[in-house]
Amino acid sequence: MFDATLRNLPFLLGGLLVTFKLAAFAVSGGIFLGILVGLARISQKKWIYYPITFYVNFLRNIPLILVIFWVYFVMPLFIGRSIDPFPSAVISFIIFEATYFGEIFRAGYQTISKDMVNASYSTGMTYAQTARYITVPVAFQRMLPSLITQSIVTFQDTSLAFVIGLPEFVRRASIVDNMEIRSIELFGFVAIVFLIICYIGSRISRHYEEKYRKVNVQ
Repeated sequence: MFDATLRNLPFLLGGLLVTFKLAAFAVSGGIFLGILVGLARISQKKWIYYPITFYVNFLRNIPLILVIFWVYFVMPLFIGRSIDPFPSAVISFIIFEATYFGEIFRAGYQTISKDMVNASYSTGMTYAQTARYITVPVAFQRMLPSLITQSIVTFQDTSLAFVIGLPEFVRRASIVDNMEIRSIELFGFVAIVFLIICYIGSRISRHYEEKYRKVNVQ
């Protein structure tokens, strides 16, 4: 039943590796930029708050595939040279996913009591030190389930890089299907792999959610 899949398994797994690499860059870069976005979204300085708020609201209301197209097709017009599919996809995902990670961190920051922040200031810590040693670590711990869930969504969205020719998992399955003409088998295999990986991720998220709930109850 899965003979076409088995014959092309190394090729398909190579695409899965590309998918994992893209997801890793997207999540790590998105979280890093998201921390800055989250801090800007709670900033009292209008020249920081309003531009970042516009950036968040704009990107969260357009499809990710448009961002991928803009980076891949439009950005080269400004920099004077073409960009390979993988770095184009990485840039697109980071600037897009940072808006979602940023909102997660913003919600996490707002759960931190002002007394905790004021106590850090009273010890002589600066805003940057307070963010580095108190607000960011505490918010990260509290928002871990949401961060894992958004990471799962990011992993699923990596298939959109298919449109710019990145040879990720779905793209390679399509290439094999053009030769083997076994669409149900090949894309069924892709669906099963995504299902297993995302299910494991959801269970991890649920574990940390229940753990955090028990800590709050105690």
